[in-house]
Amino acid sequence: MAEPDLSDIQRRMDGAIEALRREFAGLRTGRASASLLEPLTVGAYGGDMPMTQVGTISVPEPRMITVQVWDRSLVGAVEKAIRESDLGLNPSTDGQLVRVPIPALSEERRAELAKVAHRYAEQARVAVRNVRRDGMEMLKRMEKDHEISKDEHHTWGETIQEMTDAHVKKVDETLAQKEAEIMQV
Repeated sequence: MAEPDLSDIQRRMDGAIEALRREFAGLRTGRASASLLEPLTVGAYGGDMPMTQVGTISVPEPRMITVQVWDRSLVGAVEKAIRESDLGLNPSTDGQLVRVPIPALSEERRAELAKVAHRYAEQARVAVRNVRRDGMEMLKRMEKDHEISKDEHHTWGETIQEMTDAHVKKVDETLAQKEAEIMQV
C-alpha cells in the first residue's frame, strides 16, 4: 500500500510558522531592529525595490535605525517609504544617511500592535488548517483510488491532526511571546 507524503504537509505547516515569524519581525516593539524596515519597498528606477536593495540598514543604538542609501537620488524615496509605512516613524536625512529614531510606544499604540499581532497569528492558523484540509483531501483521494484502506485513512488522518494541533500551538506560543514583547514598557 502507498503512504501519504507527510513530509510535504510538515514542510508547508513549518512554512506558515516561518511566515508568521517574519511578519512579527516587522512589528515594532520599543527597541530598534533592522528587520523593522526590511519589508518596506521603495519606489526606485521605475519600480518598487526592497529597502535592502537600495541601502544598508543598521542599528547604531537601541532607539535608532539608520539607512545608508547607496544612490543619492533615492534618499527622498527612502524617506518617503519609511514615513508612509504604518510604522509611525519620522525619518530625517543627513546627506545619504537616513536616520530613523524609534519613539517610545504609547499604551494605545501597544494595544494596536497587539491587535495586528493577533491578526497575523490568525492568518497563520488559517494557513495551517488549509494545509490540514489539503492533507485530508489527499487521504480521501488515496482511499477512493484504493491506495490505502479505511483504517489507514483514519490513522493517517489522526497523524495529520496531531501535526496541525502542534503547529497551532506553536502559533499561539509565538503570539504570546510577541505580545509580551510589545506590552513590555
